[in-house]
Amino acid sequence: MGKSRVVRVGGVPLGGGNPVVVQSMTSTPTVEVAATVEQIRRLQAAGCEIVRVAVPNAESAQALREIKKEVSVPIVADIHYDHRLALAALEAGADKLRLNPGNLRDPDKIRAVAQAAQERGVPIRVGVNAGSLDTRFLQGQRVTPEGMVKAALWEIELLESAGFEDIVVSLKAHDVPLTVEANRLLRREGDWPLHLGITEAGTAWEGAIRSAVGIGILLAEGLGDTIRVSLAGDPVKEVEAAWEILGSLGLRQRGPSFVVCPTCGRTGIDIAGIAQAVRERLKPVTTPISIAIMGCPVNGLGEAQRADFAILGGQKFGTIYAHGQVVRPKVPEEKLVEEFAHLVLQEVHHG
Repeated sequence: MGKSRVVRVGGVPLGGGNPVVVQSMTSTPTVEVAATVEQIRRLQAAGCEIVRVAVPNAESAQALREIKKEVSVPIVADIHYDHRLALAALEAGADKLRLNPGNLRDPDKIRAVAQAAQERGVPIRVGVNAGSLDTRFLQGQRVTPEGMVKAALWEIELLESAGFEDIVVSLKAHDVPLTVEANRLLRREGDWPLHLGITEAGTAWEGAIRSAVGIGILLAEGLGDTIRVSLAGDPVKEVEAAWEILGSLGLRQRGPSFVVCPTCGRTGIDIAGIAQAVRERLKPVTTPISIAIMGCPVNGLGEAQRADFAILGGQKFGTIYAHGQVVRPKVPEEKLVEEFAHLVLQEVHHG
């Protein structure tokens, strides 16, 4: 399967074999500039590389101008219904537009947006969602993978007929098999970079699982150039989940990767509590490192020797490893988190 073409969003390249890019979307009203900027900065600190904001009205489009002055991450304007909002967002400095072919249907207006975007070198994502699919592309009342692809191709052809080629495409549904099959079909039609996601996935627990399955299948098949994990709640959780998906597939890693014993009757320390406390203490770490927190020698000895840093539990104590070697034997359980975190942070920051 060939590589997708490269499309640049601000200074971030999508496609062409470049690393899969992590995206998210603000949940604040865009007109509330200070709150939106604060959330964008939190997202960026968590590893978000492109941020999308809602543009439901002219005031939101104008707010982009102020937001852009305060942040360095590329900003995508999310546009529905009114093409004038896309034009206003471009004027305000948006780095990318998201258009929905389900509710922006006038060919002349879409071409006008394409021309304005072309003049500014701003890419457009054709964002098809199952929940807003134009009735022209339904099979009866049913959404199908083929219908979603047809909706995307309809708008892609409009853009390309206007000479516009900086196109990214997304096909998203709550239904994982529908999303997966739609993206497989689209890849056969062209080399546009694919933005992957499972939309309306749910709250943090079920949403992260559903997203990991859908996005993970496609990434494992070599599809996808950028991902957004859609979760209800704090969007920082979306970024954390996205990095976990990428790390689990060996595509990218940011910060610690944890190997944690699931615990059994042999375990003599609070593995779950210690692991959670260590994760919190190491949140500032962005260097890719491996951490093993294991409850007994059965698998723990091997994992401790392979990890960059490890805790191997005994009965009410743990032995701390660094790079496969014991560095602190038999540390009392109540001191494990503090001593382990101090060791890791000291080496990461000064090593």
